[in-house]
Amino acid sequence: MMWQDLVFMAGSSLSLFFLMPTLRDSMAHVPLGTSLPSATIGFVYGVTFLSLGMTFSAIGAMCTGVMWSAIATLRSPNPLPFFDDEGAPSSTATAPHAD
Repeated sequence: MMWQDLVFMAGSSLSLFFLMPTLRDSMAHVPLGTSLPSATIGFVYGVTFLSLGMTFSAIGAMCTGVMWSAIATLRSPNPLPFFDDEGAPSSTATAPHAD
């Protein structure tokens, strides 16, 4: 195992730790212009690290991508219609209809 693998994994773990309050705060609003590129970068880094044989770094980067994806889904100012304000699946989500 390369020491760099552990360093990158530690950095990803710290980012997960620092992003957790944003995911837990139902009042937080993160624009999709921030969260979607960050999620994409996490996934791209994960694939890149995996191709270099840096398994721990890849797992950490992928987890960061998943965290940013969750933030994009649950904490966007314009949330998806099938989630309520708390991030739980909405039981009242319906398709728009004409009156």
